[in-house]
Amino acid sequence: MSLYVVQFLTGLANAASLFLAACGLSVIFGVTRIVNFAHGAFYMLGAYVAFSLTLRLEGVVGFWAGIFLAAIIVAAIGALLEMLLLRRIYQAPELFQLLATFGVTLMVQDIVHMIWGAQDLVGPRAPGLQGAVQVMGLPVPTYDILLIILGPLVLGALWLLMHRTRWGVLVRAATEDRDMVAALGVNQKWLFTGVFTLGIFLAAFGGALQIPRTAVNHLMDLSIIAEVFVVVVIGGLGSITGAFLAAVLIAELNAFGILVLPGISLVLMFLVMAVVLVLRPWGFLGKPVSTDAKTIGETTRPWHPWSPTMAVLVAASVLLAAALPAVLGPYGLSIGAQILIAVIFAMSLQFQMSTGGLDSFGHAAYFGLGAYGAAFAIQWFQLPMELALIVGPLAGLVGALVFGWFCVRLSGVYFAMLTLAFAQITWSIAFQWVEVTGGDNGILGVWPSEWASSPAAFYWLTLAAAVLTVLILRHLVFSPFGYRLRGVRDSSVRAESIGISRQRTQYVAFAISGTAAGLAGALFAFLKGSIFPDALAIPTSIDALVMVLLGGVATVSGSVVGAIVYTMATIWLMSETDLSRLVLGGFIVFLVVAFPQGIVGSLSSFTSGSLERWRGRREASRPVALSAEASR
Repeated sequence: MSLYVVQFLTGLANAASLFLAACGLSVIFGVTRIVNFAHGAFYMLGAYVAFSLTLRLEGVVGFWAGIFLAAIIVAAIGALLEMLLLRRIYQAPELFQLLATFGVTLMVQDIVHMIWGAQDLVGPRAPGLQGAVQVMGLPVPTYDILLIILGPLVLGALWLLMHRTRWGVLVRAATEDRDMVAALGVNQKWLFTGVFTLGIFLAAFGGALQIPRTAVNHLMDLSIIAEVFVVVVIGGLGSITGAFLAAVLIAELNAFGILVLPGISLVLMFLVMAVVLVLRPWGFLGKPVSTDAKTIGETTRPWHPWSPTMAVLVAASVLLAAALPAVLGPYGLSIGAQILIAVIFAMSLQFQMSTGGLDSFGHAAYFGLGAYGAAFAIQWFQLPMELALIVGPLAGLVGALVFGWFCVRLSGVYFAMLTLAFAQITWSIAFQWVEVTGGDNGILGVWPSEWASSPAAFYWLTLAAAVLTVLILRHLVFSPFGYRLRGVRDSSVRAESIGISRQRTQYVAFAISGTAAGLAGALFAFLKGSIFPDALAIPTSIDALVMVLLGGVATVSGSVVGAIVYTMATIWLMSETDLSRLVLGGFIVFLVVAFPQGIVGSLSSFTSGSLERWRGRREASRPVALSAEASR
């Protein structure tokens, strides 16, 4: 019994830091509607800055001054980020904000590496709190007791701030209705800056408090961000009290999961998140979120099939790509195959997002299922590559049918979060079910058939698969089903009124998208000769989002260009510089600010605008020419 009590107290101590990070993100999203993927990076940055300050400041006062100063310094950096970057994209769709903060995350990772190095750093113990307290005969660190007390104290302080100050009342009002607050004359810019600064301060404070408990390392950002999203969703977007309750729940699940159910400990919190989203999408204490974001149909010109000229250019590009084995060596062809697989993966998500209006944060689930399906077909059933390439897409289809049945019942940010939950459940199973998946050792020996074993042959195989996938998905966009899907995307009420079922239509699109992603995953497994759980992780889903958004989410197949640019940039930067994430993150942020419609979308708008201006000048000059001719 004493072991369970101590484990319960350990869970409460973990909940304190998790609550600090999660409530900051919840407040930021509640007011600004920004899905701040960089929140984990600021949590990590708070830990690193606190490590440096506490080493230089001595004694009890110096230690706690270092903790608070670290949070203040990082909060100031967050305020600058909000004023210089986020203010420019508040009116952009939420996914562009996610993309910008993802770029910031990449930059922070390399900045931390430059300043503090690659090794883990062990911070000093809190002065006077180095010992332990005996609880039922077992030791509990004194510092953990402090954290247990600190969590409710911070919750109480935030409650007073939100309910007993004018600023807090404005924040709560903005959470309910931002437009009404603006109509009352409140300066939204500075309100948003204040909220973002508070959220970053809480995240950095939570990270700084971890230095006496754990080593400071470069994985802190990604390890905390998943749990923070889970807590925010379960507690309710914008609810501080809900975040506290959810943090306690998740921390205790993690504490007892390791003790009681170690085989599924990673799955538990994502299962809870999925159940809450299905039964109560807005969380324990949250309220339904309504966003004012425009649909893709409202933000782009009507789509048209390729013109004859464009069709010729595309065919020429395919022929040029098919001729590359004549000039590229094995390494270049391997890179080419990787790019083509990225094209398939990105195009599968583009069809779901652009045509269906379904923004997924967990598309890696179907990519990974396809990869594992192909690997199982080779390893377990000794099937040839040809059949394994059928099993892979089928595995993606099955996953999409199962998960999509729940997901399409939701919309907006709730849909996106539920896709993230299912993807993380799939990753957790692959990581912990060692007997079947090999865990983090992966599955090795997934090689193509003899006829496709040469780099040139496998490259042509992936090229054929990529061309076929793009053509099929483009055909679906302009088919009767595609028009129904776009109608549901732009106005579900109007579509339902004429007999088009939103859920059924989007469910079919979800299944098609998952099947195509499964094909990409199967080809990826044969390209690498192995598969690991990383294929199902959050960064893989983010990669797909980045490729779609870079190409242009309001285009039919801009993700093709986005996949080529992003994959080539990633591979080239990794080989040319040790600061690849810094450069790539800066490049992503630049594109979001300078080309918010994506590469293809911006080029299309520029071309269309130039043509309209040319036609306008031509029409304007025509009456002058006619009058001159009449006078003669």
